[in-house]
Amino acid sequence: MARLFIVAGVVLIAAGLLMLALGRIGLPPGRLPGDLAFRGKHFTVFAPLGTCILLSVLLSLILFLIARFRR
Repeated sequence: MARLFIVAGVVLIAAGLLMLALGRIGLPPGRLPGDLAFRGKHFTVFAPLGTCILLSVLLSLILFLIARFRR
């Protein structure tokens, strides 16, 4: 269980650093092309489609590489 918490912590730190790096190069997560925001008079609906697609591709690539090197 301790290893799981350590790995989860490292993954969260890496994700945070990635978000900081993306923000500094001009692609802040949540404001990528494809992210939709609908603002009404009394409400706001936000759909981060571009961010979800980017995260899906990155996670798929990382998991593919991990599986490939574990063989």
